[in-house]
Amino acid sequence: MRGCRTCVRRPRVTYGICRNKRHPCFRKGADISVNGYNRVKTYFSKPQNIILLLFGIVLTFSTVAPIVAIVKDTITIHPGTIDAHLAGKASGYTLVNYVDLFTSRLAKTNLWKPLWNTILLAVFTCTISIIYGGTFAFLVTRTNLKFKKYLSSIFIFPYIMPQWTLAVVWQNVFNSNAVVGTSNGLLASLVGICMPKWWCQGLFPSSVVLGLHYAPFAYILIGGIFRNMDANLEEAATILDTPKLKTMFRITLPMVKPAILSTILLVFGSSMGSYPVPHYLGLTTLSTKYISLNSKYTGEASILAIIMMIFGVAILTMNQVSLKSRKNYTTVTGKSGQLSKMNLGKVGKYAIGIVMIVLTFFTSIFPIFSFALETFLPNPGDYSFLYTGDLSNLTTKWWITKENITENGMYGQHGILYNNTIWHAFAGTLLVAVCCALLAGTIGTLIGYAVAKNRRSRWASYVNGVAFLPYLMPSIAVGAAFFILFSNEHINLFNTYTLLIIAGTIKYIPFASRSALNSMLQISNEIEEAAIIQDIPWTKRMFRIIIPIQKSAIISGYMLPFMTCLRELSLFLLLCTQGFILSTTLDYFDEMGLYAFSSAINLILIVTILIFNTLVNKLTGASLDDGIGGN
Repeated sequence: MRGCRTCVRRPRVTYGICRNKRHPCFRKGADISVNGYNRVKTYFSKPQNIILLLFGIVLTFSTVAPIVAIVKDTITIHPGTIDAHLAGKASGYTLVNYVDLFTSRLAKTNLWKPLWNTILLAVFTCTISIIYGGTFAFLVTRTNLKFKKYLSSIFIFPYIMPQWTLAVVWQNVFNSNAVVGTSNGLLASLVGICMPKWWCQGLFPSSVVLGLHYAPFAYILIGGIFRNMDANLEEAATILDTPKLKTMFRITLPMVKPAILSTILLVFGSSMGSYPVPHYLGLTTLSTKYISLNSKYTGEASILAIIMMIFGVAILTMNQVSLKSRKNYTTVTGKSGQLSKMNLGKVGKYAIGIVMIVLTFFTSIFPIFSFALETFLPNPGDYSFLYTGDLSNLTTKWWITKENITENGMYGQHGILYNNTIWHAFAGTLLVAVCCALLAGTIGTLIGYAVAKNRRSRWASYVNGVAFLPYLMPSIAVGAAFFILFSNEHINLFNTYTLLIIAGTIKYIPFASRSALNSMLQISNEIEEAAIIQDIPWTKRMFRIIIPIQKSAIISGYMLPFMTCLRELSLFLLLCTQGFILSTTLDYFDEMGLYAFSSAINLILIVTILIFNTLVNKLTGASLDDGIGGN
């Protein structure tokens, strides 16, 4: 019989537990095995620990397994491809893909030029989005600009719309037959102006389009800090007669630096993996080169995907370092309740407001009109009704044709309203979007809750990081990894909704987890502890206390995956055939030359997203621009 470890004398011990009521160790597990059992029991009695353990294991597999699969694919010999020819074998493993990609005479074409273009595209996109979005955030939050409510709500439209929307609009406006060999755009048709090729295709238009698409990121992140910034900091500098320029660089910009850094990290990773914009605007990047190499240079294409993933991991590392190195700023006096706003003048506040209305019209409203107009043109680029005033030059054949007609440019397709391919793809898109939203939203909310409860735990930090990693990885690389993992002789889920839902859920979990984490950190632990004292079950605490308090943030965690999934192309491009969902169907009709059909699909996607976004705003009051300038 063993003695009690906390007593000097040898007490009465039953199964290793002190039974002497006079000893201070009574009720304590003196035996190490019982103590360990109690610790495990206590650990698993907390729901947040079970959530972290379960999803830590699942997310580790779902993130690491595709990466391992794609790394293996880079050294695998694929029958009928270039690596089989170079290796002289039909199966097995080889490093010839690495040697050929990095050292062959095609290395510049297949690797270095696309890599350089990708880095330049990401850098220029970050620069444009921060300058445009940051300036807009400053005007809305720190000046007496007019029309703020309208501008704030309309400015986020480019991000809500599909990524390729502005790229297609750019083509419809600036392309010309004389320069790029396609049908004339609005500018060439109406006034005969043919823009140079560098303006129509390549790095410049791709950077501008992606910069405008991601500018709402900068607006939301930077605008939030501008709005909540302590006015005493700048007021103290003004009292000390500090020049405004010095105040800007020594006080304002350091305060906004975390938001700028977050914008750079998010936009850089997203723009690196963009496929639709470079594809439409003729820029060769790692994403477009992966698609072109994948059929014959399969192993080398996988190396390109690995390179994109390395950038994603590097971005995550930079994000973690930046979180540890951020400075805190504190004022000795109390926090001011009023922000000092810059006076733009009686004329300036209206003039700048009107300029911003014009800019946001062309980036937010005009694309909808442009796509609608394209569906009534008799032929692509035929804008004759504009300068003749004859509306009979318009047609409704793209919408209402019921027969398989080939002689009028329909290529045997039914009209949009009667086209089974389009509406079957639309139903599939809604199915995938709803399932991804429900799964990603639920998992992300649970992870956010668990991480917030165990915020000082290393395991919680790991789970939070591994959940966020897929978002920082380029979408085309994530899609390639899941394609390789789930399209082989052992398991083949290619062209199934199951595969799309798995990939979409893993990719979009960060939307819900970050939204839930930020909101859960605002809830005091005492609220839930009071319910625990009353012996209220965890499920009831969640549905009756936690979720109602942070309803808006949690709903946003469901809506963001839903809206993003509706317009996703890069992630799903390799996972299904053309015509399976709307985004790949759009690509199919583009290749056929049926631009009216692809414009109609764009229009359907935009209207669907705007309807759901408006419904959520009305029902819950949640809005992306809420708290910045919208209200």
